[in-house]
Amino acid sequence: MSSASDAKRIAAGALPSELMAAGKARHPSRGGADPDGQPTAPFDPLRLCIFATIALLGWVAGPAALTVFAAIGFAGYWKARRNGLTRSNCYLRDTRLVLAYLGLLLGAGLWGIYAVAAGFLGR
Repeated sequence: MSSASDAKRIAAGALPSELMAAGKARHPSRGGADPDGQPTAPFDPLRLCIFATIALLGWVAGPAALTVFAAIGFAGYWKARRNGLTRSNCYLRDTRLVLAYLGLLLGAGLWGIYAVAAGFLGR
């Protein structure tokens, strides 16, 4: 194909504004219309609220919060791995890596609790 035929093919396509409108209709999470034309609810960033709440708990409770969340996560992934889960939706993907990461966080939380306790006891 020549560049002239490519230009004609591109020029014959939809306008960018039409592509944007079609993209909104295909992504109901952005708040547009579903394929039947019915309006959909806008995207709810609930996860961001959850992340902020967890960060607040971590800030307030310090290493104890890290220890609790890491232990719960480790126990959950341990059980899931024993039941056959080998790939996770977590960024690390492999459940062995997730377990290692959570184990490291658990160790850091326990060390933090020890360090805070030793500081209060004047050691």
